[in-house]
Amino acid sequence: MLSNLFIKDIHIKWEDISERSYLKGIPAIASIDELTFVKPITFFVGENGSGKSTLLEAIAVAYGFNPEGGTKNYSFSTYDSHSELCDYIRISRGYVKPKRGYFLRAESFYNVATKEDEYSKSGGGDDRYIPQEFHLKSHGESFLQIAQNYFGPNGMYFLDEPEAALSPQRQLTLLYEINRCAVCGSQFIIVTHSPILLGFPDADIRSFDDGSIHRIEYEDTESYKVMEMFINRRDQVLNELLA
Repeated sequence: MLSNLFIKDIHIKWEDISERSYLKGIPAIASIDELTFVKPITFFVGENGSGKSTLLEAIAVAYGFNPEGGTKNYSFSTYDSHSELCDYIRISRGYVKPKRGYFLRAESFYNVATKEDEYSKSGGGDDRYIPQEFHLKSHGESFLQIAQNYFGPNGMYFLDEPEAALSPQRQLTLLYEINRCAVCGSQFIIVTHSPILLGFPDADIRSFDDGSIHRIEYEDTESYKVMEMFINRRDQVLNELLA
């Protein structure tokens, strides 16, 4: 049966990477040669520094997106901080090409918003171009505007901690937008710490903890367990933490 995913799997060419490369010091990434995608929604979870954003960025850049984010039409660099991993990733693509796509990075969104303003002043190369004016809106409003204006059917989307600017209510709105696109043939790879986003039904959750990349159930994610513990035993947790 043919897969309808745009990215079926990735292969890391470790034989081309120097033995001195810092990439070989990231246990979760160093533990894999290939990674297969089986569902429209894949979440990367794990503690800070576990390598999940490094891998997401590398896949997005290898797929043709600008390292700082945006659509494939964005081509700029304010600070060259992306890792070399993108140069050593081979992507196995699906049998159809996506009609659209976006790479959303919370940490570099300001730079994307600034570049968007520059594109809007030049008309974006298209007389039908509509300026987004991200800087005139709150961070959270801009994030949702991207989802509502750029996300659509048959798209390939990479999201790096999209919850960073969103309230819990807005995270539910984002969940709705992701589902709207996923049921119409889109694929998402998402790095998140949000127990709300991770609750997406039947998503594939990959943990980067414990030195390997492995599948994990929603209730076994640290994001869920910590939030569940805090909500159900708030007084006990705070007393032990702050005593």
